[in-house]
Amino acid sequence: MGIYLVVTIKPGLVLVWDKKTSLFITISSQFQGQVCGLCGNYDGNSRNDFTTRSQEKVEDVLQFGNSWKVSGSCPNAVLVSDPCTSNGYRAAWSQKQCSIITSTTFQSCHSQVDPGPYYDSCVRDSCACDNGGDCECLCTAVAAYAKACNQAGACIKWRTPNLCPVFCDYYNSPGGCEWHYKPCGANCMKTCRNPSGNCSVLITDLEGTLAFSM
Repeated sequence: MGIYLVVTIKPGLVLVWDKKTSLFITISSQFQGQVCGLCGNYDGNSRNDFTTRSQEKVEDVLQFGNSWKVSGSCPNAVLVSDPCTSNGYRAAWSQKQCSIITSTTFQSCHSQVDPGPYYDSCVRDSCACDNGGDCECLCTAVAAYAKACNQAGACIKWRTPNLCPVFCDYYNSPGGCEWHYKPCGANCMKTCRNPSGNCSVLITDLEGTLAFSM
């Protein structure tokens, strides 16, 4: 739906994937305090999210993550160095491109969603993408902040022909004007995989190419 693939695993559990590097997991309030793992326990207290498989509360991210390995034969994760230090030549570019998050483009959202963590993640991810696909990492990072803004009630039109464009006109027939890009799209629509148009209430408005009758 839009630029995302939306999968309803079961009532109250929805996955939203941008087919690139972003995956959003949403569960309903009925599961509050009844889940565990790498995404936390959803009890409203972020301070105890780093709870290991043995129910020990820790502060070390590696100790926490490694405790949830599916198989004991899997090697432990190790600390990854700062990609902007390892790839210093990308640091300035990443900081400049990601600054759109803290710029006036997103000004109406700053009071709703703190841009700081999203900017930091954007810079880190953009520095790490040094083997091609650098724009993909940048675009998905900025899109993640735009999605959070949309959920908070601030619809931001941030894409341009020069920054992470979405070319919806490609899908129009010659002389046609049916397909359009919408930054905050829709939360449900009929698709080939969902011909009934019935969607989970957990799905929020998603950006992408949408069809409109003229």
